[in-house]
Amino acid sequence: MADALAAWKSGDYGVALDLWAPLAQAGLARAQSNMGAAFLEGRGVERDPAKAAAWLRLAADQGDVGGQRNLALCYYEGWGVPQDQVEAAAWYEKAALQDDAEAQDMLSWMKLLGGGCPQDYPGARHWAERAAAHGSAAAMARLGDIHHNALGVARDVDAAARWWGEAARRGHAEAQAMLGAAYLAGKGVPRDVVEALHWLLRAEAGGEGELAAGFLREAQAHAKPAQRTEAERRAAEKLR
Repeated sequence: MADALAAWKSGDYGVALDLWAPLAQAGLARAQSNMGAAFLEGRGVERDPAKAAAWLRLAADQGDVGGQRNLALCYYEGWGVPQDQVEAAAWYEKAALQDDAEAQDMLSWMKLLGGGCPQDYPGARHWAERAAAHGSAAAMARLGDIHHNALGVARDVDAAARWWGEAARRGHAEAQAMLGAAYLAGKGVPRDVVEALHWLLRAEAGGEGELAAGFLREAQAHAKPAQRTEAERRAAEKLR
């Protein structure tokens, strides 16, 4: 397994698969999960979602967390299995209970929308908090939205801005737009047109120009030339 993983990381996918295949055939869950991931991504083999799902199910049924998460993805997207949001949510939950951050983030999102499971705001917040503890920027941004929009909690602009800030500093463009808007309005953070413009410029550069557009126009209208220059300087810096 160690040799196969080293080969995979170095890009020798065929070598990795040659080592994993007999282990997977012998019933080793981690090898089965890795075979499934290879077929799902088309690395070292031609992409084959049906074979991917078959290997992932063998691993998932043995409790392999990666197998569970990737099998959930197969059901969510309809890759190699019929698309089934209920099955996707069920497998994401199994992986989330094993403390898998990606599964926790996805389960949070599904519970927030009511996709594949009943809409559950407290559950969405719980799993977002679990994923955020692992450093998930998407989960942090969602927590900002949950507190801002009072989804299962009292509206808390301070908590919203705090979570958007955590996500924004990790490069999450939507959170950057919302943090910029918060600085522009002085909601949860002190009103600061330079910081507002700084984060809105980052959001625009990160692909959230449509979300940031209205706030960006307002910030630019209120900013003096020196403030615009400073905001642009900050936006050009690497995030720390």
